[in-house]
Amino acid sequence: MKATVDLELQSVPKKTRKKKKNWKSYIPLYLMALPALIYLFINNYMPLYGMQIAFRELDFSGSIFDGKFVWFENFKFLFTTDNAWMMTRNTILYNLLFIVAGTVFSIVVAILFNEIISQKLAKAYQSAVLIPYFISMVVVGYLGFAFLSNENGFINNSILEPLGIDPVSWYSEPKYWPFILLFIHIWKGMGYSLLFYMARIFTINSDYYEAAKIDGATKLQQIIHITLPLLKPVVILTTILAIGRIFYSDFGLFYQVPMNSGALYDVTTTIDTYSFRALMKLGDITMSTATGVYQSVVGFVLILITNMVMRKYSKEDSLF
Repeated sequence: MKATVDLELQSVPKKTRKKKKNWKSYIPLYLMALPALIYLFINNYMPLYGMQIAFRELDFSGSIFDGKFVWFENFKFLFTTDNAWMMTRNTILYNLLFIVAGTVFSIVVAILFNEIISQKLAKAYQSAVLIPYFISMVVVGYLGFAFLSNENGFINNSILEPLGIDPVSWYSEPKYWPFILLFIHIWKGMGYSLLFYMARIFTINSDYYEAAKIDGATKLQQIIHITLPLLKPVVILTTILAIGRIFYSDFGLFYQVPMNSGALYDVTTTIDTYSFRALMKLGDITMSTATGVYQSVVGFVLILITNMVMRKYSKEDSLF
């Protein structure tokens, strides 16, 4: 009997036996991940039950789940309104602009930080760039107002007036706001995305750069032929995830920073801000829920399509 068992064990591949022996060594890692998994389940998966609200009629006489199913009736207000094209255009174009500009600026700053010799200075600069990410968008809105106020704003009073230039009514001039919103988005969010690129740059083997120096490569050539190609997986990953949220917008950026100015609606109205204004006006949470479901489904489909295209051209860089 024992001889038979020994023969069976010998017939099992070594890799399989090794996996069976080693799974217990990962128990501490599973326990460390458990709080995050519980939070993910409570915060991201349990609310999925509420998606049915998007397909129900609002019923004030009972629970929000008691309304009868109206299926896609709640989605009509997004597509039948006169502002449907405008808010969709703004949401997509701003996100495309943010993806491109944000990626370029983050990579450039990450490379510049990597060239700082003093570690203390590098950490100080990294902290300074990251601080805006943790500032509430409400605070950012009032900081922007301090700069752009028509009467007491820093730009009008301290820059334009001494130069003899007429003050600008910033909150009434839509043409300036695509640039203002882009600047604030990069200033506030670059520190977070910078962490991904800095982490990748730190893992690049210094032998590559030493070999390039021996071959006579300049610093720019090292960046173009070593740093940027090795950053490609991170760029692809962050871009795929960003494309998944291309139908979302930063509500605070488009609502708080422009101070909800009606004169700027043409350039600041996105799907999120339009849905919020509709909710405040109509008080119908089913329509707002429908907006969230629509954005989530479209984002999920876009991630699948983008990842499928990426797998076709560069399978090793795809998300899954």
